[in-house]
Amino acid sequence: MGSAGPRGSGRWTAVRTAVAVLLLTAWAVLVPGGAAAGAADGDGDGLVKVYVVRSADRNGGTPDTLVSVAARTLGDGNRAGEIFALNRGRQQPDGSALTDPADLRPGWILRLPQDAGGPDVQLARETAAQDGGRQDAAAPSGQQESEPLVIPLPAVLAVVGAILLALLTAGIVARRRVRRAFAASVRVVRRLGEPARRARRLRYRRSLTESFARDQESLRYAHAVLAELTGPEERAVHAVAVDGTGATAWVAATGTPPAPWQDLGGGRWHRPPGAPARPGATLPPHYRQDVPCLVRVGVEAQGRPVFVDLSRLDGVLSVTGDRAVARDTVQTLLAEIARTRPEVPVTALQGTGGLPIALPAALPRIDPADLAAYTPPTRPTAAARSGGTLRAAARLRPLRALLVVPGAPTGRESADLAALCGPGGAGWTALVCGDADGAHWRWSATPDGSLELPLLNLTLTTPA
Repeated sequence: MGSAGPRGSGRWTAVRTAVAVLLLTAWAVLVPGGAAAGAADGDGDGLVKVYVVRSADRNGGTPDTLVSVAARTLGDGNRAGEIFALNRGRQQPDGSALTDPADLRPGWILRLPQDAGGPDVQLARETAAQDGGRQDAAAPSGQQESEPLVIPLPAVLAVVGAILLALLTAGIVARRRVRRAFAASVRVVRRLGEPARRARRLRYRRSLTESFARDQESLRYAHAVLAELTGPEERAVHAVAVDGTGATAWVAATGTPPAPWQDLGGGRWHRPPGAPARPGATLPPHYRQDVPCLVRVGVEAQGRPVFVDLSRLDGVLSVTGDRAVARDTVQTLLAEIARTRPEVPVTALQGTGGLPIALPAALPRIDPADLAAYTPPTRPTAAARSGGTLRAAARLRPLRALLVVPGAPTGRESADLAALCGPGGAGWTALVCGDADGAHWRWSATPDGSLELPLLNLTLTTPA
C-alpha cells in the first residue's frame, strides 16, 4: 500500500528523528528558565523566599498588611501569623524591627514560608546578624519589585518555527496516508447516511407521482407553448419545461427564435419569466392537440416538470441502467398516457426476463397473440391535414399503439420489435426496460432515481 514498505518506514524514521532534534532544541533554549523556576522552590545555598513591603502609592492606594501579604503569597490571609512569627524582632534595612503585626513599613523585607509563591515572591540570601546571632535576609538583588521570567524573542520564534517545520515535514511525508484516511472516513460517513438519503429521495419521488396526477395546468401550458413554437413553420419541439410564468423548449431548429424567446444554445429556447406574451388558454386553430403526445418524464433540479413529445419518438424507447428506476420511468410514461390519451391501445411482450409491468386499466388492451393481425388506427399528422411537406410528416409520428417490454429483448423479440415499431413497420411505439437494438431514444436510469436524456443533454428526477 504505497508507503508501507521500507521506503515508508525510512520516511517515518526521519520524521521522528527531526521531531526529537526539535524538542531537544526547545529544551536547550528554555532550560535556563526551568532551572530558575526550580531554584525558586528550594532553600539551598542559604536562599530564602521574601516579600518587599510596598508603599500605598505602589500598591493601588492601599498599604500592605500581613493579611494582604499572606493572601497574595500563600493564598490564605489567615496565615498572616506565620509571617509575623518568622519576622518578629528581625532587623530591617532601616534599623527598626517588626514588633507589631499592624505596623508594616515600605521597604521592609519579610521572610516567607517555603511554600510561598506568586509573582511578588523574591529570593534573598541569609546573612549573619549582629543581634544575638539572628540571621537577616539580605535585600534581593536588582529592583525591589519582582520581574517575570523573560525568554528572548528570537528563541521563541526559533522554537515556534521549528515546530511548524516539523509539522510541515510530517504532513508532506504522510500526505498519502492522510488523504487515504480522509477519503475512507468520508466513505464511512456517506455509507452511514446513505439509508436516510435514499429514504428521503424515495419519499420525494413518490410525492412527484401524486403531484403529476393532480396537476393539469402544467399540461395545458405545455401544449400552449408547443402550439406557439410549432406554428406555420412546423418547428420540431422535442421537450418543454414549464413553471409559473416561464418556459424552456428543446427544439431541432436553426435560426433566431421568435420574440420573446431567447436562444440559450444547444437547441434550447427560453421564455423569460417576465415576458408579457405568455400563451393563452385557447389553442390556435392550426394546432391539433391529438397529434403531439406530451408526457411528463420527471422534474429538473429546480423542480420544473419536463414534458417530452412521444410523437417524436418514431419507434423504440430504451431505458437502460438501474432496473427498478427504469421500470418506474416506464410506469410514469404509461400513467401519463392514460391521463392524456386514454384511447391508445397497449399490450406487453412477456418472457423478456423482466418482471411484468402493470398496465393502466384506462388503456384498451390487445392480446399479444393478436399482434400479427392487429393494425393500429391511422392518425393523420398535422402536415398531412394542412398539405405540409413530407419532411415534416416524416419527423412527426403520432402515437397509435403502445408495446411495453419489461426486460431486454432477446433475438426473436428484437425481430418482433423491428417488425412492429421500426421504419416501414406496423406503426407501434415501444417502451423497453433494458437495452434494445435499433432504439431511436436511449435513456439511462441511476439508482438514486435520476434519469439521463442524452439527446436533450438533460438529467431529471423521475417519479416512483
